[in-house]
Amino acid sequence: MDYLTVPTDKRATTPTGSIESSETISSLPNTSGLDAALAAASQRALSYEMQIKDLEGKLAEDLSNSRAIDNLLREVVQGLQQTQKRSANALTGTVPYIERTLRDDLETLHELGSALPEIGLQVQHIRQVYDRGRDKAQELVESLEWLNTPIPLRLRTIIFTHNAPVSVRWKLLIRSLFALAFLMCMWVAYITLRGAVRAHRQRLVWGERLMS
Repeated sequence: MDYLTVPTDKRATTPTGSIESSETISSLPNTSGLDAALAAASQRALSYEMQIKDLEGKLAEDLSNSRAIDNLLREVVQGLQQTQKRSANALTGTVPYIERTLRDDLETLHELGSALPEIGLQVQHIRQVYDRGRDKAQELVESLEWLNTPIPLRLRTIIFTHNAPVSVRWKLLIRSLFALAFLMCMWVAYITLRGAVRAHRQRLVWGERLMS
C-alpha cells in the first residue's frame, strides 16, 4: 500500500549519492529519527486500518439497506404490474359488461316509461272493478241479512224507516197497503163504536118506555 512506503532520498540511487549517504549515516550519532518515523507511519497505518474497518461496516450496512430497498422496490413493482394487469382485465372485460348492462337497463327503463300510461289505465280499471265488486258484495251481504230478518220486522222497517234495502216502488206499495189497512181498521172501529153508541142509546130509550 502507498501509505506504508517510507520516503527515501533520491540521491541514494546514484553512485555519488550512495557514497555521501554512507558518509552521513556513519556520521549520525543514533537512529532515533528513523524509529520516530516508523512509529508515526505505523500509527497512521493503524488509524487508516480503523477507518477502513469503519467504512467496511458502513458499506455492509448500506449494502443490506440497499438490498432491503431493492426487495421493497421489486415488491412494489410486482404489485404495480398486478394492478396494471387487473386494470387491463377490467378495461377489457368488466367495463364492456357494465356498459352492456347499463344499456340494457336503460332500454328496459324506456320500455317501462312508455308502458306506464297503459299500466296506469289498467290499474285504474282494476280499482274501479274492485270498488264495484266490493259494493256488490256489501249489497249481497245486506240482502242476505234482510232475507234472514223476520217478516214483521221487515214490514216495520219498510214502513217506519228509510234503511230498508228495497226499491222505492216496494216501499210505496207496502206503505200504501199499510195506510189502506189502517184506514179500514179505523173505519171498522169507527162503525163499531158508532153502532155500540147507538145501541146503547136505543137501550136507554126502550128501558124508559118499559118503566113508564
